[in-house]
Amino acid sequence: MKIVSGRRLEQWRKQARQAAIAADLSPDEVDWILQDLSEIDRLDLRLGTFADRDRIALHVDLEELDRLWQKRIRDRVPLQYLTGVAPWRNFELSVSPDVLVPRPETEELVDVAIAATRRTKLDCDRGIWADLGTGSGAIALGLSVAFPEATICAVDISKAALAVARRNAEKLNCDRVQFYCGSWFEPLEQYREKLCAIVSNPPYIPSGEVPKLQPEVSRHEPHLALDGGEDGLNCIRQLVRMAPQYLQPGGIWLVEMMAGQAGNVVELLEQQGSYRDIQIIKDMGNMERFALAYSPDGV
Repeated sequence: MKIVSGRRLEQWRKQARQAAIAADLSPDEVDWILQDLSEIDRLDLRLGTFADRDRIALHVDLEELDRLWQKRIRDRVPLQYLTGVAPWRNFELSVSPDVLVPRPETEELVDVAIAATRRTKLDCDRGIWADLGTGSGAIALGLSVAFPEATICAVDISKAALAVARRNAEKLNCDRVQFYCGSWFEPLEQYREKLCAIVSNPPYIPSGEVPKLQPEVSRHEPHLALDGGEDGLNCIRQLVRMAPQYLQPGGIWLVEMMAGQAGNVVELLEQQGSYRDIQIIKDMGNMERFALAYSPDGV
């Protein structure tokens, strides 16, 4: 830990907030990085009481803190990559440029999954789940907390992403999460017709749209986890086609998707012919965000 005076840190904070405004960023981001990289809490920042303290502990020295902040201003590096952490649901995840920054709407995906278990006779509380394209492990860990007696198979094609997910599982003591490296269902051959549910936040951005995303995303987040092919549906097509071979009767199929894709996803599910009770669920922003379906003969 590095020690700095409250007065000196307050001077840095004022300059950093001014720089944020000039760069069209929220000045509140300065306080977020200070909360993550120092012993100061939100109340200290709001009241300004930290400025009167002689000694404040920082995880990095003030020069390194300023260097990180300049990367945010100049290069638009996501704040979560700078601090290495991202709050999500009721826990804090480690993140790196090898994984997407977990989004608030994906928190809702776990809630939809929990609600979906009420419409199947399967014992999902003790069943086998698959989180396909796990990235940081956010969804798998959210499911593990919700269903502590279930087995969660977290799959990703990226070894680097899985390393991040494993660290998060260890940090949260989620020992019922199992990690598999491979493409979608490829490493889950032993679970054919055994899964109670598959849940995924797959790449769904059309290839031509990825470079047009905000710079925090297009420059820094892994395109492997963003690019869904020409129409954004390549990965969802695979999940629609392959899931019936792995789900038990009555099993849950649940994915996150891009606004505007709902009609196409419903059509894919209907044409495949192995799903029932297909529905589209809106997120808290009233966007059609989640597609839910069940394999037949389970209710």
